Amino acid sequence: QVQLVESGGGSVQAGGSLSLSCTASGFGSSRRCMGWFRQAPGKEREGVGTIYTGGGVTYYADSVKGRFTISQDSTKLTLYLQMNSLKPEDTAVYYCAASPPYVSRCSSFNQESFRYWGQGTQVTVSS
Repeated sequence: QVQLVESGGGSVQAGGSLSLSCTASGFGSSRRCMGWFRQAPGKEREGVGTIYTGGGVTYYADSVKGRFTISQDSTKLTLYLQMNSLKPEDTAVYYCAASPPYVSRCSSFNQESFRYWGQGTQVTVSS
């Protein structure tokens, strides 16, 4: 049974930083897309950034480029999201997601490509 468990959310003032982690269990180290998505109150869930675990190539939404960084520890099956220079508009529930094995087209942020989802962690940025 595949499980994704996020941790690291919280509250921070604008300009601050937070780091999120997502630990996967129940699947091996097969190459796939993994990513972070977020949903703000009253808005649709949107892609933040994705990574192809096979080569570490990352993709980011324009709204977070230069501020957020995705990384992975493949030995620990853990995905990270380092968020710097946070803005109030970054306030949302952040979700970790993973595709089935061998899905490599990670750049589209197509949520239908991601089969597995974590429960979400709240990030609140105050002005």
